Amino acid sequence: MMDLSKIKPAKGSTSTNKRLGRGQGSGGGGTATRGHKGAKSRSGYSRKVGFEGGQMPLQRVVPKSGFRNFNRVEYKAINIGVLQQLSESVNLDVIDMQALVTAGFVSGKDKVKILGKGTLTSKLTVKAHAFSKSAKEAIEKLEGTTEIL
Repeated sequence: MMDLSKIKPAKGSTSTNKRLGRGQGSGGGGTATRGHKGAKSRSGYSRKVGFEGGQMPLQRVVPKSGFRNFNRVEYKAINIGVLQQLSESVNLDVIDMQALVTAGFVSGKDKVKILGKGTLTSKLTVKAHAFSKSAKEAIEKLEGTTEIL
């Protein structure tokens, strides 16, 4: 018959905590394994991010520089030469965001700007978020239309 008072955990599965700071005879007395003096030996110490022991921290030594305009609009640039290749390969005369996403040039959330590099030979209707002056002239020269989304 089993006796509940004789149940013990498996050998080696448990260990007793080291009792630090309980006199020299315990082996963990004196400094209680914290070394000698200094902030790290004291109770209540917590390391501050970027603290370098009183030395001037790096983030204060390095000067500030630059400016990031959070109102800036980032466009994905696509040249009219690319539009010409796309219209020839897929046989399109209207190039809009859906056609560019399907072709893999942009993702659905990108804003697109059409630039004037390359040559255009066919009449196209192009719908994009922005156009360069030269691209707009090249498209309208062939009686195509530009539409800003």
